[in-house]
Amino acid sequence: MIDNSNAPGAPGIPGKWTSSAKSGIGKSLSAFSQISFTLSHGTVNEVYYPREDNACIRDMELLVTDGHDFFSEEKRNTVHKTHTVEPGIPAYQIQNICKQNRYVIEKEIITDPLRSTLLQKVRFKPITGNRSDFKIFVLLAPHIGNIAAGNTAWLADYKGVDMLFAKRDGISIALSSCHPFLKRSVGYVGTSDGYQDVLAHKEMQWQYTRAEDGNVALIAEIDLNAVGDEFTLALGFGRDEFEAAQNARGSLIEGYDSARFTYIKQWQQWHENINECRLPDSIKESKLFRNSVAIMRMHEADRFPGGVIASMSIPWGFDKGDENIGGYHLVWPRDLVQCTGGFLAFGAKEDAMRVLTYLISTQEHDGRWPQNMWLEGKPYWNGLQLDQIAFPILLVGRCRRENTLSAHLEDACWDSVKRGISFLISNGPISPQERWEEESGISISTISVCIAALLSAANFAEDRNQPDMAQYCRETADYWNSQLENWLYAENTTLSRDLNIDGYYIRINPDGSPARDLGDRIIGVKNRPEDAKNVKIAELISADALALVRFGLRDANNPRMRNTIKVIDKLLKVDTPHGPCWHRYNNDGYGEKADGSPYDGTGIGRAWPLLTGERGHYELSAGNMHAAIEMLQTMQNFAAHDLLPEQVWDTDAIPEKDLFLGQHTGSAVPLVWAHAEYVKLCASINKGSQFDLPDHTRERYVEHQIGSKFDFWRVDLPCHHLNRGNALRIETRTPVTVRWTTDEWKTVNESPSNYSGLGIHYTDLPANKLNGTGVDFTWYWNNEQRWEQKNYSVRIL
Repeated sequence: MIDNSNAPGAPGIPGKWTSSAKSGIGKSLSAFSQISFTLSHGTVNEVYYPREDNACIRDMELLVTDGHDFFSEEKRNTVHKTHTVEPGIPAYQIQNICKQNRYVIEKEIITDPLRSTLLQKVRFKPITGNRSDFKIFVLLAPHIGNIAAGNTAWLADYKGVDMLFAKRDGISIALSSCHPFLKRSVGYVGTSDGYQDVLAHKEMQWQYTRAEDGNVALIAEIDLNAVGDEFTLALGFGRDEFEAAQNARGSLIEGYDSARFTYIKQWQQWHENINECRLPDSIKESKLFRNSVAIMRMHEADRFPGGVIASMSIPWGFDKGDENIGGYHLVWPRDLVQCTGGFLAFGAKEDAMRVLTYLISTQEHDGRWPQNMWLEGKPYWNGLQLDQIAFPILLVGRCRRENTLSAHLEDACWDSVKRGISFLISNGPISPQERWEEESGISISTISVCIAALLSAANFAEDRNQPDMAQYCRETADYWNSQLENWLYAENTTLSRDLNIDGYYIRINPDGSPARDLGDRIIGVKNRPEDAKNVKIAELISADALALVRFGLRDANNPRMRNTIKVIDKLLKVDTPHGPCWHRYNNDGYGEKADGSPYDGTGIGRAWPLLTGERGHYELSAGNMHAAIEMLQTMQNFAAHDLLPEQVWDTDAIPEKDLFLGQHTGSAVPLVWAHAEYVKLCASINKGSQFDLPDHTRERYVEHQIGSKFDFWRVDLPCHHLNRGNALRIETRTPVTVRWTTDEWKTVNESPSNYSGLGIHYTDLPANKLNGTGVDFTWYWNNEQRWEQKNYSVRIL
């Protein structure tokens, strides 16, 4: 009997999200359908509508009882088997077997290509007893607009068909079935929701009609006598309840089989188009490759072409609430470019062009990109990472090399590159954050990308008849490259002596001081407790040093690189049953705690499969094809349900928390970046060399060993000495006149600054006039008409 009243217990308990350990990602390729879904623990959890960064439900599962004393929850009390109907086709078949061996639930899950409807075809099979011995309920938890609070749920009909509804902020959902529900109710989670009712009574005794403004849940009982062994559930989405209901109803009328046929056919045709690319069938037809390219495609937003989110997941979502609305369903420009490299690896040039257009449209006026952003380009976090400016510039260079740019797009790219390079030259090489979004300084990974981007931009400038600009980019790149060992190669440390090597590349240098002068200086690593965060800067090691080879700045067999590999493997390598994996850096705190509890701002960083892919690229560059293939196979082994995780567990198993050595942790599954790295490694192994090596870096710095004719000086990054024979370049933000001397002001010279055309002014003190032991200088600020009021000195060695 329906109680025509609001459910009690408002607003319900604080909402939490759900597991990020996905076993499936699904989406139609049709523009008519605006939803994406994820699977975990044998059930649907997040469903995104009308865009890929907007989750609208927490989860949707079935409950089973006998009406008396038996209660079984699908996601907790069954053993799950999930697989796709074909490799790379995201239509999923799930078998959930009751742990007490009393029933089996078989489901197939797709979206309707013609409507914004999630469809589940369900078969309920008793193992013991008869169908009439069981009751089955569908339970749905709306979290519309990435938020649990403020949802409203109610019961109503649409054109005489009973449904369940929920809404929040201009989005509505409607739950319907191919046969009328026996009972329906809505309530507040933790107090009056259907889960509490069925758990306590083994049947529905509450039938509330409305739950206003809270953390709500919907429940309905399936009429097993009416549906027999099989029934279809439809979850429709829309701008209001009428659109949502019409989508659900229309999908049910047209029928599951019709939607299934179109859904699968569209994906098959998409893969056939991929099959035109240059990779051999042995790669293109492999299960993980097909799934990886599909994962990359599904994370691209339909309403924002080229916008690819990092993952349809919220790391450790089961422990996260409304304060974490972003999760990983945001765009990181770095991840986006990494994904685009994957598109190019299998010949998807049109996909790459969409990304390039998206990147140009979301670039800030000053040349930077946000740390991360919602799909429309609105920044989410406000950090600054120079590699996220450099990566798009490299992508432009790659697309130019592939001859994929129209004349119109090339003009737009040139404007974008010019603004991006101006920002890099004016602000680099010290980055407020490196690629792991934590430390400030000269990062070995960030500066590697930036140097490669400067050279790529120089080529572009030359082609645009801007030779002076091209020269300035190259001279800056040459100087930064020449200083890599000075800034980032630590020698004669306790660690180097223990390993019997002269030194190694470190993760980051906070201020550009010579690495030899770092001594025992300490850095407080992020995400670690106060009593466990301090590490010597000279002993902070990262797998990021491989970027020197990846971007063509150093040879893989360079003795300093080989030394660094020894340190990386000593401190960061983990051997798992699936093969080797690496931590990001020593003392990393981004991961579960020692007892397996979720990361909550502090923890212990675990091993990252994408780093196994990066190691594979390094081995390939070092001429070790066998090791590169081993890394590729290891990545394949890390993919549960053909999904690559962000992190894998790196120590003894904790079974009660689903943590097993070499298997996914509670962070993101899948991570699009990891899938892109796998696809790129496939392409590189097929080519026999790194397929996406940037233009001219290796030729310039490895083969020809071009050095720098300048030493650069800037207030925020002064050079500590001038190499005799080099000119001294003084960079300022505005025009100046430099007054300088090499004989303690007995002789005074004045040199006006020049404008680089890239946001920086520079004054070159010529090498042939720097003959003493040092140079002293100050300057006059031309615009402000004042002197600097301070003298500076640089020794000449």
